Amino acid sequence: MKSKIITGLLITYMFYACSTKPYVVEMPANSIDSTRAPIFIVSHGWHTGIIVKASGLQKQLPVLKDRFKSAAYLEIGWGDQGFYQAEEITTAITLKAILWPTATVVHVVALPENIREYFSNVKSLCISENGYHSLITFLNNSFARNKQDRIIIMGKGIYGDSQFYRGTGSYHLFNTCNKWTAKGLKSAGFDINPSLKLTAESIMQYISTNTDTTLRCK
Repeated sequence: MKSKIITGLLITYMFYACSTKPYVVEMPANSIDSTRAPIFIVSHGWHTGIIVKASGLQKQLPVLKDRFKSAAYLEIGWGDQGFYQAEEITTAITLKAILWPTATVVHVVALPENIREYFSNVKSLCISENGYHSLITFLNNSFARNKQDRIIIMGKGIYGDSQFYRGTGSYHLFNTCNKWTAKGLKSAGFDINPSLKLTAESIMQYISTNTDTTLRCK
């Protein structure tokens, strides 16, 4: 009986976590269009990120245009503040990130036009224009704001021309960086269940096996 109760609580918590910040952005009903926009999903082994045209996100966040003037694309990642920014990953940092709700950051990296020359494990997708706008809104909502409604700089990023910003929501076992990526894909119009996507491998596997070939950019 006790094991059933624990299992039930874990399942409830896992699905509740899907509704935590940043929230999935629902696409408007009947929002089908023929225009396609490219995005990329990159895996770093344990962590995934979403790559979009710099101009798309910079329209909603002009401060990113000032910071990343020459970027063709921007990689956006979301995750635990302590784990993401740590110079050395320790057991204590890892356990804290997994077991307790912790503050989050958004990592933004300037990228060149040829994404595949920069990353080895990256998948391209072509999504509808409406899905693209919903995704950009989701990414925009992932940044926390101060009282002046400005995004909050947290420090230098971890590779390339990059920057950390304060994120929205809390990081924990059932609200991971990879669940965040799944929420982004859901916002873009993909039929994906973020509650079941806790690892980078599960995200990349979903793209490989569950997306129509028409949605894969060449």
